[in-house]
Amino acid sequence: MSNKVKNTIAITVLASSVYLSGCGLFNSEKKEQIDPPQKITYDSKTSMKSGKKVNENTVMTELYLLDKNGYVVAQTLPLPNKTSVAKQALQYLVKGGPVEELLPNGFQAVLPANTEVDVNIKDGTAIADFSNEFKKYKAEDEEKILESITWTLTQFEKVKKVEIQVNGHKLAQMPVNNTPINPAGLSRKDGINVDASGVVDITNTHPVTVYYPAQNNANEVYYVPVTKRIANSEKNDIKAVVSALTKGPRQNSNLLSAFNSDVRLLSDPKVDNGNVTLNFNDEIISSFEQKQIADEVLEPLVLSLTELPDITNVSIEVNGNTKLVDEKGKSLTKPVERPEKVNTGSF
Repeated sequence: MSNKVKNTIAITVLASSVYLSGCGLFNSEKKEQIDPPQKITYDSKTSMKSGKKVNENTVMTELYLLDKNGYVVAQTLPLPNKTSVAKQALQYLVKGGPVEELLPNGFQAVLPANTEVDVNIKDGTAIADFSNEFKKYKAEDEEKILESITWTLTQFEKVKKVEIQVNGHKLAQMPVNNTPINPAGLSRKDGINVDASGVVDITNTHPVTVYYPAQNNANEVYYVPVTKRIANSEKNDIKAVVSALTKGPRQNSNLLSAFNSDVRLLSDPKVDNGNVTLNFNDEIISSFEQKQIADEVLEPLVLSLTELPDITNVSIEVNGNTKLVDEKGKSLTKPVERPEKVNTGSF
């Protein structure tokens, strides 16, 4: 099975033709291939700006949950508007807890049932303290739990690193499978859904995180972060990210790609005051008549590139031409910013 789909408006998937509601990225509306092709078109939803109050009683918060394929994925959900938002976010990662009423299709919480949580933030480090129930998880879930806790807490601006405790005692390693915990603290630099396939010498590589689409059981699309190991000989991480997206995810990953494999950069990326400008060949266009870039190409590009340090938005050109539009006909002349939260909206 190929992980690629021709970069046209119709994206191939296993299911028969259905309409997908989008995930609410890029301050407007949203919306990959799974197996043998059939055509699919996209409907859309109005996005919800995450991290801000939906009403006076709720605040949109990223929860890093497990999807049906075992990936750790952000879902932005409306939680009660409380002062201790970091503590509440971890409480909503507990199985059987209040998150059960909000779980999107195919997703599940990651922390063992009945785990009690406390969080103290000091000097940029979130100290996450758990009760003994925290230790009651399967060995194969250990790294996923670490990733979920780390990425959930580091969504908050004041949190740069995470320390794990059980009953007030700092952990040097996880309690079940003995995964080491960096004594300096966990951060997003440690990666998420790490893909080291094809890597011979991991010590001679460095990480970049890219986003690939996936579909839930209702054929709705969301974006999965995957940390890939890039050879240190590759000096330009922007080009490495674009290459990873055009190559697509590894085989049998259950992740998707809407990029044409012939997509190429015609010149080196240009970075100016946080904005990266990418000049592509025609293969990135989904509609030549309208000079349109498909959302399933635009959104992974922006999400992936803005994971890099100092990149805040993305400008796209085709053969030097900036007169492009997205699937809704909105001009792409101005730089596209990263959304405040990932995978917003409800299924």
